[in-house]
Amino acid sequence: MTTAPGPSGMPRRRLRTVRGGAALSTLVPLCVLPYLATTWSAGHRPAMLAVCVAMLLLAGVAVVFARVIERSGRRAGVQMAGIILNVLGFSALGLLGGGVRDTLGALLPLLIIFLAVGMPVRPFLVVATIAAAGYWATALVGGPDEYVYALIYTIHVAGISALTMRYSAAMVSLKRRLSDLSRIDPLTGSLNRRGFEERLTAELAEADRTGAGAVLLLVDLDGFKEINDRYGHQAGDDLLAWTGRTLADQLRTHDAVGRVGGDEFAAVLGGIDADGVPVVLERVRAALRDVADAGLGYACYPSEASTPEALRELADQRVYRDKAAHDRQVPAEAAVAGVRGDGARRQSATVSRHERRRRAITDSGRVGIFTSVIALFYITLFAAGQPHRWLMAGLLAGSCAVGLATWACSGWLARNLAVGKIMMVVGVVQFSLCMAVMGLNGGISGTLGFGMLTSMPLVALVTPQVGRTLLPLTTACYLATAVLVGVPTPWYVVSHLGGALIVSLAFAVRGRIAAAQRHRLRELSRVDSLTQCLNRRGFNERSVAELAHARRSHRDVSLLILDLDGFKEVNDSGGHAAGDELLCWVGSTLKERLHPHDVVGRLGGDEFVVLLASHAADETAAVVGDLATALAERIEVSIGASILGRHGADLDELYTHADAELYRQKLARGRGRSRRPSTQGEGEPAAEVPPGVGLVR
Repeated sequence: MTTAPGPSGMPRRRLRTVRGGAALSTLVPLCVLPYLATTWSAGHRPAMLAVCVAMLLLAGVAVVFARVIERSGRRAGVQMAGIILNVLGFSALGLLGGGVRDTLGALLPLLIIFLAVGMPVRPFLVVATIAAAGYWATALVGGPDEYVYALIYTIHVAGISALTMRYSAAMVSLKRRLSDLSRIDPLTGSLNRRGFEERLTAELAEADRTGAGAVLLLVDLDGFKEINDRYGHQAGDDLLAWTGRTLADQLRTHDAVGRVGGDEFAAVLGGIDADGVPVVLERVRAALRDVADAGLGYACYPSEASTPEALRELADQRVYRDKAAHDRQVPAEAAVAGVRGDGARRQSATVSRHERRRRAITDSGRVGIFTSVIALFYITLFAAGQPHRWLMAGLLAGSCAVGLATWACSGWLARNLAVGKIMMVVGVVQFSLCMAVMGLNGGISGTLGFGMLTSMPLVALVTPQVGRTLLPLTTACYLATAVLVGVPTPWYVVSHLGGALIVSLAFAVRGRIAAAQRHRLRELSRVDSLTQCLNRRGFNERSVAELAHARRSHRDVSLLILDLDGFKEVNDSGGHAAGDELLCWVGSTLKERLHPHDVVGRLGGDEFVVLLASHAADETAAVVGDLATALAERIEVSIGASILGRHGADLDELYTHADAELYRQKLARGRGRSRRPSTQGEGEPAAEVPPGVGLVR
């Protein structure tokens, strides 16, 4: 979605990004000023003050001229230059302040970790290289005592940054795939209604920009209701999937195809005018004719209509004129059966149910392993005179083992209902072991002291629930260690702990915003955009989980399939707008009459499904009767029912039985001419549906 333009026409969000980044650059210099004021007698303070003033002035210029920077199109270059200048400023402050182990020595490592969460890889590598050069220049001036410290934290910050960038990239990929799924019809692989409307709006905007035309094409299959009634919903689903593939094959690769209704497809063709439409219509009609005829309609932009609504209305009118001009034939069963498995269905992006959680657990394990290994590296090579050397090594080996176990069991943990409590215990154990090592190594000013803080931002980003507990615990233990073991100066604690907390909170906020976005996209990918019931994907996922829970807890679950009789006539007489309104009413009525724990979905067209998760098996008939009576206010409905354990052990078996029962009722009442053999065995009782409910008049 594009952001709203500002007064000059530029996107406001990008303008706020320029100003926000510049304002953020003032934070560290402002925080350093009180430190300089209280330690003015120390060396190089005038030079450090000059560095802070220069950084503040540069940030102020960026804020004042943000609109000019954005309008010039050099926003990215200016932001990159600003980041590099900040890196150089932090390097200068560290150099003048006394070295990498001094009060301001933590600024540069924390800045690099902060930048790792949002910057692209190549710019980040440039900035990180400059920062490493400044960090090591500061270490070399400080003397040999700082070389080991600089080496440990160069490796440590590089690893934490790499893990941060890896996790951020995985979450960006997850968000992109969720966004794709929220716009894709799960049955046909075409755009769904929401995705197609967004694409139509974009294509019309592009036509305005380039001056080229655009065409909206509507395709409405003939006799689709009869196909479902005669051959079953599976045959109808196969035909819909084939239609989506066929339309995509007959159009250009940059044209968009969407399924915007039960048996209604749409396409938007950019860069084409009315003269090119007949050729497209004839090609599409010829491709569909071998299996199923369809009514075709179109509208040209901007010559015939200037808004999406007007385009749809005109194209819809032409669809019905086209239908009236030819005999509507129900496809032969052999023709419909022939499209089953005819070519692979287009695969949209996929997202596994526990992907984000598994990734977070895996990366938590990696953080534990990495920090423990780095500390072991230091103790093994550079702590020969440390009296507690082997005790520290044992504690770190235990922390590393916990990290390895977390990594190895990430798949199992992601599926475990108690994963939050388990990860909390894991985090506390690893934290306690590392805090003990820090205390034995000389406290917060020892070589391993800063390492306890540099891992905090990544924990806050990857596992927010664990971070909410560990961040206060880390702060308390860090302060306690500073008091009990000793600390160079209070400003050392403020600089190191305060900087780590600021970066950690920034990571936590970013993670919370990203989580909210993923949650919203996940909902959109599983909800029918018209009726707000679950779509096919969402219903399948929710039903599988509910059935598994019912089997474990020995609860009754029933599946209902509802088919609206006469819905095609509603569309034909009142138009698709009337049909859409009716479908929305049916969806809302079902949800109003059922318990919140029951699952309501729309699989497509006029087919709704309900999983009764809050009713006993002997209540199924009463629920069916109540729903049929409520819906009879506006439309006749056929309902097939099946009960877990009695008519099937999984969703597929329940659906097959309920579908057969639905059409058995249709056939008995003369509403369907099903040629499919019943799946109901000899002597097997039908689903408990009261007489007259299968078809309400």
